[in-house]
Amino acid sequence: MIKNLKMTVLIDNVAVEPLVGEWGLSILIEADGLKILLDAGESGQFVRNAATLQTDLAQVDVGVLSHAHYDHADGMEAFFACNDRAKFLLREGCRENCFGIKDGELHYNGIRKGMLSRFADRIRFVSGAFPLAEGIWLLPHRAADYSPIARRNDLYVKEDGCCRPDDFSHEQSLVVETEKGLVIFNSCSHTGVKNCLDDVREMLGDHSVYAYVGGLHLFKLTDGELSAFAEELRAGGVSQILTGHCTGEHAIAFLRQLLGDRVRQLSAGFTCVF
Repeated sequence: MIKNLKMTVLIDNVAVEPLVGEWGLSILIEADGLKILLDAGESGQFVRNAATLQTDLAQVDVGVLSHAHYDHADGMEAFFACNDRAKFLLREGCRENCFGIKDGELHYNGIRKGMLSRFADRIRFVSGAFPLAEGIWLLPHRAADYSPIARRNDLYVKEDGCCRPDDFSHEQSLVVETEKGLVIFNSCSHTGVKNCLDDVREMLGDHSVYAYVGGLHLFKLTDGELSAFAEELRAGGVSQILTGHCTGEHAIAFLRQLLGDRVRQLSAGFTCVF
């Protein structure tokens, strides 16, 4: 059980000067003295923001990659340049093989090519329900057919020259057990928030969820679908939703109308003590 939990957003789509933003996400999590960097954005800009926020990245104990997309992974190189000891923990399904469809064409949106081999000594692959520390877990998504979700969001992987819908085996949630309930960090929730909540409860038990943090990947949903999603959150008993990045501006505003102050928007420099 973690008694003291704090998060600081180092980079997000939204930022106010002197901080900078980009299409990406990076969050510093401090849990009873353990410093965890969740994702590293798409570039080294999060390092600049960390310096502005007087955050010493050299003191980070461990990095966690939520999934194998460029906007979360490609800043790892900048992190390794200013921290010479922390390992980055990746789900065992991570490869340099993620693609998306943009303007009707397949394009690469995965980890920068060659990064996994170039920094092999700084990367550790994990599997199953992995205990990062007492009260802190890295959890995979269950084996299921996510192809309809992947196709709707135009997300694919290539293996042996063949393209197929992403099964999200490279994705993981970082879950912290606190006295108020679970705090779930899932940077893009590609498989759907309900599925993520079901996965967490299946692996850790039917705990209450105090907060769900990260992008929700809702920008393609209709207002009717967003209304149904809001009801799912109510039914799931989530007390707080802290979201940004890939959720979409309209979706965030719509959810705030339905759920009020339960929904808060992330931005670079945003902090929260749980």
